[in-house]
Amino acid sequence: MKDTSAKRHPLRRLLTYGRPHRRRVWLATLCSVLNKIFDLAPPALIGAAIDVVVQQEDSLIARMGVTDVTDQLIALAVVTVIIWGLESLFQYLQEWLWRNLAQTVQHELRLDAYAHIQQLDMAYFHEESTGGLMAILNDDINQLERFLDVGADDLLQIGTTTIVVVAAFFVMAPGVAWMAMLPIPLIIWGSFKYQRLLAPRYAKVRQDVAELNGQLNNNLSGVATIKSFATEDYEVDRIASLSDHYRRSNRKAIRLSAAFSPLIRMAIVVGFTATLVYGGILTIEGELAVGTYSVLVFLTQRLLWPLTRLGKTFDLYQRAMASTERVLNLLALDRGISGGGQRLEREDVEGEIEFSQVSFSYPGREPILSHFDLTIEAGSTLGVVGATGAGKSTVINLMLRFFEPQQGRITIDGRDISQLDLADLRRSIGLVSQEEFLFHGTVRDNIAYGTFDVDDAQVEQAAQLAEADKFIEQLPKGYETIIGERGQTLSGGQRQRVSIARAVLNNPPILILDEATSAVDNETEAAIQRSMDRLARDRTMIVIAHRLSTVRNADQIIVLDDGEIAEKGSHDELVARGGVYARLWDIQTGGRQFSDPRVDGD
Repeated sequence: MKDTSAKRHPLRRLLTYGRPHRRRVWLATLCSVLNKIFDLAPPALIGAAIDVVVQQEDSLIARMGVTDVTDQLIALAVVTVIIWGLESLFQYLQEWLWRNLAQTVQHELRLDAYAHIQQLDMAYFHEESTGGLMAILNDDINQLERFLDVGADDLLQIGTTTIVVVAAFFVMAPGVAWMAMLPIPLIIWGSFKYQRLLAPRYAKVRQDVAELNGQLNNNLSGVATIKSFATEDYEVDRIASLSDHYRRSNRKAIRLSAAFSPLIRMAIVVGFTATLVYGGILTIEGELAVGTYSVLVFLTQRLLWPLTRLGKTFDLYQRAMASTERVLNLLALDRGISGGGQRLEREDVEGEIEFSQVSFSYPGREPILSHFDLTIEAGSTLGVVGATGAGKSTVINLMLRFFEPQQGRITIDGRDISQLDLADLRRSIGLVSQEEFLFHGTVRDNIAYGTFDVDDAQVEQAAQLAEADKFIEQLPKGYETIIGERGQTLSGGQRQRVSIARAVLNNPPILILDEATSAVDNETEAAIQRSMDRLARDRTMIVIAHRLSTVRNADQIIVLDDGEIAEKGSHDELVARGGVYARLWDIQTGGRQFSDPRVDGD
């Protein structure tokens, strides 16, 4: 769901977003205008110098009281130094202000966009690619920074030039002014027409680069799979196709943007030659002073030739607006799930969990849970088993409020989780998943993640409880060993034990282990099982597993089937019952060699 502001022009939305920087924008704008005013002074100084040389004691400066020709030239030299000094000062200030403003807006916009992304509910990430989001956070925001760094100042300087030169023309030579201004209406009309034609082309460019970045990110994340299936050539062809789409979109935009400057140049030459010829005739006939004619020729050039840069400036502008719209549309997205106002202090959580008549389905899919009821006693351990798609992970997603149920309620210690502060809720629930994410950094940093104020002794004690200390001490630099992106230098079992150590250190009153032993060997499973037994003390624990040995010691085990609890009881009770659980137990222990279509062990 998008905010209604998303319908407004991206420039207006950007100005609204940048309102806190209005003072800096006005100051930068003032410096740009003053820089251009002083930059336009040299033609007038040249005209004055020519007037002194030609008219001498009858020059304009002489009429101001400086009659000696040498003194007039010295006065011109002093004024020139002052003007060039001021021009240099304001050039420095305008560049410093615009560039720092660009960096500040870029920094704030990227942080706001990233913070907003983190607040979006999980359903959003099921629909959007990581690469597409990376394109927004990097390339799109960089496009805006480039425009603020260069394009905004160019537009201001061109506008200032136009106003100052037009005013000067009509003051000094109204009869010539209209001829010099002939191309300006055409240039203005062409510029707006150019913008309208270019905008959809750059929107397509931004869309294509997002798709390309998405596929690149996906391929880099799945490089092991690509190599194992020997599909490198296939993936190169796929990237080549997406890159070619991006290239062709850019080519269409470039074809239009590249034509702008040459067309404007041909319009400009009309005004320049008209001033050159007609003004020259008036000067020869004595109707126009030589100095004034010189100023007009220089100013015509200073007015018209910079307009040829409008092509590049509008090119930057349209790229920036296409990117700005994507970034601000992201910021306008409704965050979805939000927390309630009730605080939940971890030390007060006993850990009783209840699902009451909970129904849930993912968008566009059949219901996963239907009128689901479950009570987990405080301080107990619940084992959850079932087939793929039975609803095991959905139960966890709903507890953490990654998704909202369409019906029913979930409570912790009798308090509806939808009324609880979201951060408090999630801090009270620790999660160790099958593919636990480790960050690039040291082993110590990864164990302490989320519990940043602990000392080294606490980190090492957590590692011991997770039975991770022995392999950590064998690493090249022990706890200071860099484990690489996603912990790729560690084995699957080692990553799991680091994740469990992280959970031990965090010490949540409710702990969820989601397939924590699914991809480890028997020895590692035994180590994780021992860690789980220690973790289960004085906390509520939910263990999702396809290895039944992992949940054998749970106080209660439920077997999920099509979103319902098919069986419930202790391990011994379920085995004695001879149902689905018992058949799966026989398969895993080698008692009987057959499979149940409802249970695939995943």
